[in-house]
Amino acid sequence: MQKTKAALWEFLQGLGKTFMLPVALLAFCGIMLGIGSSLSSEAVTDNLPFLKAEGFHLVFTWMANTGLVAFTFLPVLFAMAIPLGLAREDKGVAAFSGFVGFAAMNLAVNFYLTAKGVDFEDEQAVKHYGIADVLGVQSIDTGLLGAVAVGIVVSLLHQRFRTQRMPDALAFFGGLRFVPIISALVLSVLGLLIPLVWPAFNGWITAVGRGIGHTGVFGPFFFGMGEVLLRPIGLHHILVAMFRFTDVGGSGAVCGDNVSGALNMFYAQLDCAGAPNAAVTDATHFLSQGKMASYLGGLPGAALAMYHCANRRMRPEIKALLVSGVVACVVGGITEPLEFLFLFVAPWLYAIHAVLVGLGFLTAAVLGVFIGNTDGNVIDWVVFGVLQGSATKWYLVPVIAAVWFAVYYFLFRWAITRFDLRTPGRDEEPEEDGEDGESPAEDTAEAPVRELVAGKYDAVAILDAIGGAGNIRSLDNCITRLRMTVEDAARVDEARLKKLGAVGVIKLDGHTVQVVIGPQVQSVKDAIATMIPVG
Repeated sequence: MQKTKAALWEFLQGLGKTFMLPVALLAFCGIMLGIGSSLSSEAVTDNLPFLKAEGFHLVFTWMANTGLVAFTFLPVLFAMAIPLGLAREDKGVAAFSGFVGFAAMNLAVNFYLTAKGVDFEDEQAVKHYGIADVLGVQSIDTGLLGAVAVGIVVSLLHQRFRTQRMPDALAFFGGLRFVPIISALVLSVLGLLIPLVWPAFNGWITAVGRGIGHTGVFGPFFFGMGEVLLRPIGLHHILVAMFRFTDVGGSGAVCGDNVSGALNMFYAQLDCAGAPNAAVTDATHFLSQGKMASYLGGLPGAALAMYHCANRRMRPEIKALLVSGVVACVVGGITEPLEFLFLFVAPWLYAIHAVLVGLGFLTAAVLGVFIGNTDGNVIDWVVFGVLQGSATKWYLVPVIAAVWFAVYYFLFRWAITRFDLRTPGRDEEPEEDGEDGESPAEDTAEAPVRELVAGKYDAVAILDAIGGAGNIRSLDNCITRLRMTVEDAARVDEARLKKLGAVGVIKLDGHTVQVVIGPQVQSVKDAIATMIPVG
């Protein structure tokens, strides 16, 4: 039972992590689309006539067209990224097989619908089955859910058949070559089942989306709060993906096309000259403008409160740590380096933070802020707010952020002093010298902060604090944290990891551990991976 639970945690965390590759591309393409569509729009060119020049028009139109890459091919990107991320070896074969499986599934759907005599021009049939053009094939648009199913199936097939041995006569088709072959066969069979189950399943998803829609502005509130509460265990990516790419986040007509998912609808609207309808604005309430109150105002206010509450002699030591966290939050939309500074010392304060993030979503929805995209950082505010004109109500964001800054600052300052919370710089001040007149990194609180500020991590020491190479079953990372399955979580030295620069350590059970490093986690993971016999 314990092993099953650990395996489930590992799988869910790994699945959530695989979403990051296409989502990162989507964020970049969204910026390209936002800049290109805004600077080529009549509203901007009428005020800045020089942008009407053919050269500028071609460049901005090219940018908008490039931005559509991720939006247009999003399902197949997920179908490839999931087996790529879950595979521990031969990742290229896994990704290739993901594409093969996705194509085979949709061709099988087309075969079923054609054999059944379904008229692809009949509106009732199109609506009943959800027929759409998928990679040039008339198929059923299963969106993210279908892509995730393909990715999971292919990853399991890759794990099982990667070393498949065949009889001598068929040896050419064995080993890695067998993975795309079996993927095509299995997904083709599963594709024949999709027309039988998808209409009912899609109806349930739509019902959930409508139920959330009926909650009005409280839907975004619960979404924003839920994302923050799930972040410590790393499952927030799955929740976010459901709202961004499925009917749960909304659906409706955008410039004549039916689109599902909050982010899909927003990007479709960017590429459309018409004004957004109610379905688009309601869906966009689940996107980045809801985060901006806490990301641009609240968490920087919390960081300032932690600085002012630190011992005066320690303030110079923690200043760079807090500043780097604020920069990651405001510019990159990465909040964990700041959140994990108080999550472990006061979980109830983190819960209040989750409520305040939810209230930020609610406030943006009530005031009709329409900015969108994914990250909630200052780049989103400029590109999808300021550059898109006053209709986005971008000018309200600084006001909301200022209010949240004050709320967070006074709340955190009161909580830290009232309950003597051990936020950075409030531990007992270190001795000037060690026993031998030196101050080694592992024996003082001062040196680890300097090491973290300098962006230098001792991978050898971190591996030793984890319990050594023999304690690691699997190793991976997401945006800010190492994700590991270990032989024994008790062997992970949490205190030492924090001294070595880790922001926090999460032990989900006896075998599943996460170590929060920050934006430099990829380099730390790569260094550790060279010292252990796992991927």
